[in-house]
Amino acid sequence: MNKLYTRDTQAIFWNNNKTAIQRMLDYDYTIKRETPSVAAIVAPTSGNKFEKFFWGPDEIMVPLFKSTADAKKAHPNADVLLNFASFRTAYDVTMEAVELGGFKSIMVTAEGIPERLARKMNHTARNAGVTVIGPATVGAIAPGAFKIANIGGTIDNIINSKLHRAGSCGLVTRSGGLFNELSNIIAINADGIAEGVAIGGDRFVGSVFIDNMLRMEKNPDVKYMVLLGEVGGTEEYKVIEAIKSGEITKPVIAWCIGTIAKHFSSGVQFGHAGASANADAETAAAKNKAMAEAGIYVPESFNDLPATINKVYNELLANGTISEIQEPEINIVPKVRRSKQFICTISDDRGDEATYAGFPISSVATPDTGKGIGDVISLLWFKKQYPKWATDFIETVLKTVADHGPAVSGAHNCKVTARAGKSVVESLVTGLLTIGPRFGGAIDGAAEHFKYADDNNLDPKAFLNHMKKLGIPIPGIGHRIKSLKNPDLRVEGLKNFAKEYFPSTPLLDYALTVEQLTTSKKENLILNVDGTIGILMVDMWRALGYSETEIDEFISSGTLNAFFIVGRSIGFIGHILDEKRLAMPMYRHPMDDILYDVQKAEKI
Repeated sequence: MNKLYTRDTQAIFWNNNKTAIQRMLDYDYTIKRETPSVAAIVAPTSGNKFEKFFWGPDEIMVPLFKSTADAKKAHPNADVLLNFASFRTAYDVTMEAVELGGFKSIMVTAEGIPERLARKMNHTARNAGVTVIGPATVGAIAPGAFKIANIGGTIDNIINSKLHRAGSCGLVTRSGGLFNELSNIIAINADGIAEGVAIGGDRFVGSVFIDNMLRMEKNPDVKYMVLLGEVGGTEEYKVIEAIKSGEITKPVIAWCIGTIAKHFSSGVQFGHAGASANADAETAAAKNKAMAEAGIYVPESFNDLPATINKVYNELLANGTISEIQEPEINIVPKVRRSKQFICTISDDRGDEATYAGFPISSVATPDTGKGIGDVISLLWFKKQYPKWATDFIETVLKTVADHGPAVSGAHNCKVTARAGKSVVESLVTGLLTIGPRFGGAIDGAAEHFKYADDNNLDPKAFLNHMKKLGIPIPGIGHRIKSLKNPDLRVEGLKNFAKEYFPSTPLLDYALTVEQLTTSKKENLILNVDGTIGILMVDMWRALGYSETEIDEFISSGTLNAFFIVGRSIGFIGHILDEKRLAMPMYRHPMDDILYDVQKAEKI
C-alpha cells in the first residue's frame, strides 16, 4: 500500500465526536469529495439510528451502530477505524477491530494506554498487516483526499497550509501541534505536503517513523520527506540505517526537538510520554548529529528549518523532480448553516419530476412500465426494488384483505359516519381508528409469536405451552366458521401462491405443523388468513435477505398492520361510497337490539 489514503477512503468513527466528524465532512466538501469520508459511527450507548451533519450548506445523515462489527458489516468498504475511545476502552476497541479484519489502518487518539497493553495491541496489529497511528495522536492526512478528524485545524488553517491539495513533501512527526506548524512552514517555503502522519506521543506507538517513511518512499507523490523527531527513544536511528542501506533514497530533512535538555543537570521529561532521554544516544543533540552524518539535511536549529526546506524544494524544482502545482477549485463552507427540522429518505419533489426512492414517478406509474402498486410500496416503504414474486405477493395481500363485509367494526363505523353526512375522509378515518390489536392485529401478532417460536426452536407442543403461559390465544389460529372440512379459500390461495413463487417458506411450514396439533383438538383452530399473511411476510423478508433484527423491527413498527390498513381502506371507501350512492339517512341503532340495565343511582 504505497498511499495511506485516497479520495475513496472511508472510515468508521468510534465514539460520536460530533465536532471532529463535522471537521472531516467540511474538509470533504471543501476538496469536492464525491462521498463522505465518514461512512458510519459506532455509538454503543446511543439509541439513535443516525446523526445529522452538514455537507456544505445541506445536511446528510451518518448511520449510528451499537458495535464495530455491525458498522463494518453494513459498510464493508470502510477500511479505516478512527478510535476516539477513552484510554480505558481504546485497547479493547482496537483489538476487536483487528480481529474483525478488513481495516487497513486504525488511528487511536487516547493517551495513557498502559504500556503493556499498548505493546500487545501494536504487535497484534503489525502481525495482521494493520497500520496503527497512535496512541496519543491527532491522526494523519492525505491532502486533497482524506483527513483524520482534527488534524490540520480549522478549514481556514487548512487552506492557508495548502492541505486542501497534494504537495510534494512527506511529513512525519510525533507532535500533533507541531504537525500543524510544520504544515504551515512547508506551505510557505515549498508547495505543501503529499502525505502527513503524526505518529503519536506515547512511548509505544503503532507505526513508527521508519514504517511511514518506507511507505512514503514508494509513494510517487512524495518527492522528499521532513522528519520531526524529539528527545527520547531511538526510532530516528532506524531511518539512518534505511538511508545507509539504500531503502530510502529520497531527500530527507530532519530535526529532533529537545536540544535544550543538554543545559539541564538532570533528566527532563518533556511533553510526551516518550520524550525523555535514558541514554546519550536518545538525546536530541546526538540524534541530530547522527542524522547529519548519514546525509540527512539537518539545520543548525529549528529556526533554520524553514530555510532548509526551501533550499531542498528549490533544488528539486530546478532539476525537474518537482513540477509546479496547479491550484484546484474548492468549495467554500458557509459560515452560517441551519439544521433541517424534517427528514425525508423516500421521495424527492425538488426536481422536474418527483421521485419514489430515486425513481421518477413516470417510470413506475403507467401500465407500460410493467410496475404495479407492489413496486411502489417496495420503494416508498422499504426503499428497495423487490422482485416480481414479492411485489405480486404484496398486491395479493392487499386484494385479499380489501373487505370483509359491512358487519365488521371498521366498515360499520364508516357506514354510520357516512350516513351522518360526513365526507369520505372523515368517514374513512372512523373506520381506520378501529384497526388495532383486535381488528387486523392478528397479522402483527402471528408474525411476532410464530417467528419467536421458530427463532427459539420451539416444537409445536412447546409453542402452545409458551402461549398458554402468556395467557393469550395464538394469533393467526382459529376461525369462527371455517375449518379443516370447510377451508378458507383465501388461505388456500395465499399458500398456493407461496408454494409456487416463494424461494422457500420455512415459517409457513412450521405454522402448518402447529396447525396439525391445534386442529387435532378442535377442527376450526386452523391457520386463518391473518396468520397466513403475517407468517408469509416473514418468509418473504427472509428470502429477500433481510436480517432477523430488521424483520423484528418491521414487526414492532407496525409494518404488517400497514398492509391491512392500505388494503382495508379500499373496502372502507367502497362502503362509504355505497352509502352516499344510496343516499342513506342518518343511522340510529334499534332499541330492541340494546340490553338496557339501568339501576337507580345510590345517594352518597
